Amino acid sequence: MALFGAVEIGGTRTHLAVGVTPDDLMARAEINTTLPEDTLEGIIRYFGEHPVDAVGVACFGPLQLSPGHRSYGTMRSTPKPGWSGTPVHARLSAALGVPVAMELDVNGSALGEGRWGAATGMDHYSYVTVGTGIGGGSVVGGRPIGGERHPEMGHITVSRMEGDGFAGRCPYHGACLEGLASGPALEDRFGQAGNWAGNDRVLDLVTHYLAQGMANLVYTVAPERIIVGGGVTALPGFHARLREAVGSRLNDYPGEPDLDLLISKPGLGDLSGLAGGLVLAERVAA
Repeated sequence: MALFGAVEIGGTRTHLAVGVTPDDLMARAEINTTLPEDTLEGIIRYFGEHPVDAVGVACFGPLQLSPGHRSYGTMRSTPKPGWSGTPVHARLSAALGVPVAMELDVNGSALGEGRWGAATGMDHYSYVTVGTGIGGGSVVGGRPIGGERHPEMGHITVSRMEGDGFAGRCPYHGACLEGLASGPALEDRFGQAGNWAGNDRVLDLVTHYLAQGMANLVYTVAPERIIVGGGVTALPGFHARLREAVGSRLNDYPGEPDLDLLISKPGLGDLSGLAGGLVLAERVAA
């Protein structure tokens, strides 16, 4: 039986494992996502110790993901220092000597949730992560939406919450969704994340902005389900408060959806990205 490698390169940490399904992941490891040379060398060293038949990589972006493009798998302009222009796919493919497939991190998580998690059996759904950044990926017919460029949900324009004068953390747009509601943006206002529990102002603010993003997804992509994960969503009561905010934003047009079905926690917990890596590896190995 083929053995697959799964990689999730996040903005802060990179997770690695080998296996076939999320239930049999082995040799799980974690390294810091620092400079690209160090991070990619850590991935290469890991698979030198744990040989596999194919590798699937779910990576933060933005990425060039057009099939056949000469720069396929290369990082576009990103606020992560040192990563802009990094040929992630080319570097890993040359060093590992096995087929390597790549996707945006949120698209990878979406694929994992569709295969084994909260979107099992669904054909049309979205995955949104709220952490160091905010990103969203949508799957239609088993394939993530994307072409020359992929969607960048974290950079949509949102309306300010009354009384919120924060300038925004996004280096490109300032007060976009990510600039106002990501983990770093919340830390700037409320201090470290460990101090947020029980702070209704944090929940009110982050769900106010995220509900606008969810409503935009409903009206433009019409997913069966929106799975919302990431470190910020661990706040007590987060998903319940988000459902309330989304319901208010939609205002019963074009008919109140089943909010418990529409807004979901990840079924795989923190394994969504690695599970997506397994799906990608299986596809490229076929």
